[in-house]
Amino acid sequence: MAAALERDPEVEILVGMGTGAPSVELERTEYVRADSSYSLLSRIVKATEVDTIVHTFLVVDSSSVSGRALHETNVIGTMNLLAAASATSSSVRHIVVKSSSLVYGSHPANPAWFSEETPRSRPARNRVERSLCEVESYVKDFAQDNPGVVVTMLRFANVLGADIDTPISRNLSRGIMPSIAGYDPLIQFIEEEDVVRCVEFAVTERLAGIYNVSGDGKLPVSEVASIAGAWRLPLSPFMTRQAAAPLVRLKLLSLPTELEDVLRYGRGIDTSKIARAGYVPSCSSAGAVERFAQSNRLRRAVGDHLPQYRYEADVEAFFKHSPSVVR
Repeated sequence: MAAALERDPEVEILVGMGTGAPSVELERTEYVRADSSYSLLSRIVKATEVDTIVHTFLVVDSSSVSGRALHETNVIGTMNLLAAASATSSSVRHIVVKSSSLVYGSHPANPAWFSEETPRSRPARNRVERSLCEVESYVKDFAQDNPGVVVTMLRFANVLGADIDTPISRNLSRGIMPSIAGYDPLIQFIEEEDVVRCVEFAVTERLAGIYNVSGDGKLPVSEVASIAGAWRLPLSPFMTRQAAAPLVRLKLLSLPTELEDVLRYGRGIDTSKIARAGYVPSCSSAGAVERFAQSNRLRRAVGDHLPQYRYEADVEAFFKHSPSVVR
């Protein structure tokens, strides 16, 4: 996201915050390492007088962190972000939040398509969905209490791409697509570059409100497996997690609770609102799966032998600020 915004001459300064080092080379972005609760954010906002905050650090994979870390990152981190934006004499005038269609849940009582105004049919059952619903409630309250700040909430479908790690991408990279016997639900995808383009679109167009974002169309799980060239792994519809536990322990399968629910009941989100605003993804749900399959086949053929970018704070600071560097 920072790399995309660096190409926009209208953006005067860029400050990035994260718990780890940047994975791509950034020329104009100043980088600050933070803890998982982003407690430094208020000081950064006050010192830099930034006018826009792009909130992309929400965790949507419960298998990647502990329950405590999930709560601290999603809920406490968002509270700190909103506190920084609402502080006295704050310079912030726009907040963009990258959320997830997980807030709708997956349940047999769900409608075929969720619009942005459609409520969940049942309370959240797993910790990721609970944390996202809590985050969104704080963001909505902030928007009501701060009418002078433009607030954008983007609810993305399942993201696939060469450089993003998700439970589905991990399974497909191993050549398998888990499914639950007797179920073949419809699901949606969006390609990771389209996610970046959409967030950038929201920033530059100063969109206000909540928007569902996905590639066009829905795919049955069986077709996802077929397009990706993956073996469809059937799991028992009864005690599914217990049946999958040995494979999960051996790291042969990724099956967090939120993915199990999607594989059982699916989910569909209506994206007509973001289309009316002027954003159109470059590829459909099927196209996102196909692009991922192509990059996965290429990786298997040639391996990951290309040199990886390594962020070194002292070197980056020298090239950005030293008077010795010819500009």
